[in-house]
Amino acid sequence: MSQRIGSKVKKRRGFTYLWIFGLALLVFLLIYFEQTALLYIFSTLGVTVLLVIVAISDLGQSERTSPDDQAPISSKSVR
Repeated sequence: MSQRIGSKVKKRRGFTYLWIFGLALLVFLLIYFEQTALLYIFSTLGVTVLLVIVAISDLGQSERTSPDDQAPISSKSVR
């Protein structure tokens, strides 16, 4: 079973490197052909998509505790 998981990770890693290479090539070509306006548009859209993904995701879903259930920061009493 671990062999299947390992092969999936390698495939995903290769696909990630392909994306990185492709986007780096796109940025290089846009700079080379002096298409900075398109570069600004693509970068703005990329940051916007990233912010929307972060806003939609529930980052604290695994730790659903109320503020009353949290432990105090320090157990020492201040005198």
